[in-house]
Amino acid sequence: MTKITAAITAVGKYVPEDILTNAMLEKMVDTNDEWITSRTGIKERRILKGEGRGTSYMAIKAAQELIQKRNLDAKEIELVIVATATPDMQAAATAAYVATEIGATNAFGFDLEAACSSFLYGMSVAARYIESGRYTKVLLIGADKCSSMIDYTDRATCIIFGDGAGAALFEPNEEGLGLQDEYLRSDGTGREFLRAKAGGSCYPITKEAIEKREHFVYQEGKTVFKNAVFNMADVAVKMLERNNLTKEDVNWLAAHQANKRIIEATANRINIDSSKVMMNIQKYGNTTSATLPLLLADYETQLKKGDKIIFAAFGGGFTWGSIYLKWAYNS
Repeated sequence: MTKITAAITAVGKYVPEDILTNAMLEKMVDTNDEWITSRTGIKERRILKGEGRGTSYMAIKAAQELIQKRNLDAKEIELVIVATATPDMQAAATAAYVATEIGATNAFGFDLEAACSSFLYGMSVAARYIESGRYTKVLLIGADKCSSMIDYTDRATCIIFGDGAGAALFEPNEEGLGLQDEYLRSDGTGREFLRAKAGGSCYPITKEAIEKREHFVYQEGKTVFKNAVFNMADVAVKMLERNNLTKEDVNWLAAHQANKRIIEATANRINIDSSKVMMNIQKYGNTTSATLPLLLADYETQLKKGDKIIFAAFGGGFTWGSIYLKWAYNS
């Protein structure tokens, strides 16, 4: 029998209209454009505004673009996974609402949360459903409203994060394209260095927690940076070695857009030319779960059938990993 692999057959994206530039941040906290650009590579980020608009709003928009581009009947979608660190609310799955709103009435849905590695892990999960032979259309959406958990008086974090969403459709492939290999890792000791303490079951939201600003993201920058640089580069190297790939074999590096220096360090470790490195951090900042699908959407017209893509991500928890995928279509 021909082996079934899980291939990405369509992508979509959504970023909010409102732009927060470095110049605007200069008026909010003690920082400047040169400092932000030199240390992160970020020039601007998108912010979702509007009462009641959450992660689902962007996820729905990204999914609708994909559906329209693919000329897809949403009722054919069997599973909707929303990879996110900022679900609309507790207890009610954001994915279930998204599925209903896009007309995927025959699908079930669930959320997947692994911080900035959420979409990468989601790729693995979506692939397993496809490879099982039981499902033929799985919609994976990476979406985060990071602005909902950012303290805009904290210059260490407010310069980094933005809002956005990207979507990818996974379908069976019998040409050997799609997901080829994965190497996923985690280390729970890292949760002290990157987290939003209040709001979960350990530390519910209270008046005191809000006064202490514990519902906002806290990041110990140096520790996170050091671990991200080492681990993202390490798993990318492992992915090449495990699959006997050289730098010439690789067409693209799709790395999580957290910091330009981390992306460049990963590229340098696998000795890949900068022209093969996907980069849009300057436009969106770190959109957490949305960075990888936003890269695919922005570079879609440059991707060719058979292109070998190395994905790498690192997130809070700590979570990290790499995936090797062969692109399945010409746009």
